[in-house]
Amino acid sequence: MRKIILIAVVAVLMPLGLGAQGTSAMEARRAQLEREIAELNRQIRGLAGKKESAMSELELTRTKISARKELIAETESLIRALDDSVRVREQEAERLARRRDTLSVHYARLVRSAYINRDSRVWYMYILSSDNIGQAMRRYAYLRGFARNLNAQAAKISEITASLEEEMLRIRELRADAESHRNALMEGYAALKVEEAQSQRLLAGIEKDRARWERSIRDKNKQITALNREIAEAIRRASESSGSRPVDVALSADFASNKGRLPWPARGAVVEPFGQNQHPVYQNVTMPFNNGITMAVAEGTVAKAVFGGTVTRVAVIPGFNQCVLVQHGNYFTLYSKLKSVNVSKGDRVETGQAIGVVETVDGESRLHFELWEGRSPQNPALWLAR
Repeated sequence: MRKIILIAVVAVLMPLGLGAQGTSAMEARRAQLEREIAELNRQIRGLAGKKESAMSELELTRTKISARKELIAETESLIRALDDSVRVREQEAERLARRRDTLSVHYARLVRSAYINRDSRVWYMYILSSDNIGQAMRRYAYLRGFARNLNAQAAKISEITASLEEEMLRIRELRADAESHRNALMEGYAALKVEEAQSQRLLAGIEKDRARWERSIRDKNKQITALNREIAEAIRRASESSGSRPVDVALSADFASNKGRLPWPARGAVVEPFGQNQHPVYQNVTMPFNNGITMAVAEGTVAKAVFGGTVTRVAVIPGFNQCVLVQHGNYFTLYSKLKSVNVSKGDRVETGQAIGVVETVDGESRLHFELWEGRSPQNPALWLAR
């Protein structure tokens, strides 16, 4: 019977273990989003009130709104998971309570029987009145089994009572945790309304000064086009120079096998995604194709290599400050908008090694990162770990 009880408890608790892993992942993602929002808030405060930075402030605010919505969604999912865990544990607690009550009734009967026949002479006479030695042995075995059963029932009741107390404690903890997250969710909703209103105010101000912002957009587009041309040429030269020597096929295969698991070059929120993007304000304005991603990072952030390789180029490109190109066999990664670099052309770098420090201009800290397969730009979001 004890074995059956343990199997039943394990069967109920196994899904809870899986659920705990799921909630841990949700908690980790929520913590990451909260860090991103905190950094975005810091940069927004640095830009607030600066007319020339209104576009950047709007970009950061919209990125924060996106992160806030994801944070709200993650919190809602976490609350549902916690509520589900509470329901499962309540069902287990009810089952344990019923089992304890059943055992208690049976135990009470055994105790009453033992009390009624508490005079040891009654037991001796019961054995001695047997018709033969075989019957006497059976009666003796019965009495010994009765005593063992009495003790076993008491032990089972104590064990189940302890398990029930643990379940009730965990239920209280889960309920408190869920309530805490519900409070955070309400705060998140309130913050989102404020951020959306701020976004609308910034948008209205930018719309009033369209001509100046369109000039700024054209300048930025020229810088992006120049970067794209420079990097494409650098990769072409690196690819052609490798014609005189074999490409490191093993390194290429190793790099490719880590797709979706590469470490991020820095911690931050993506403010400019990969691909063809429309301007965030003037929807009829198409931006140059973004060959990588741009991240808002903390001041003084160090950009790190996402994989081992060889530095093939270190250059200064207007609008993107110092740039470092690293070759990984047939793959390349680019780290730009750096104010200082820690490597030189020809250096061998390892995964996680410091490439350089991100530049901060007028309160804005941006890291632009690209990943290429041969001469084809790849979406970093598909290669970097979640």
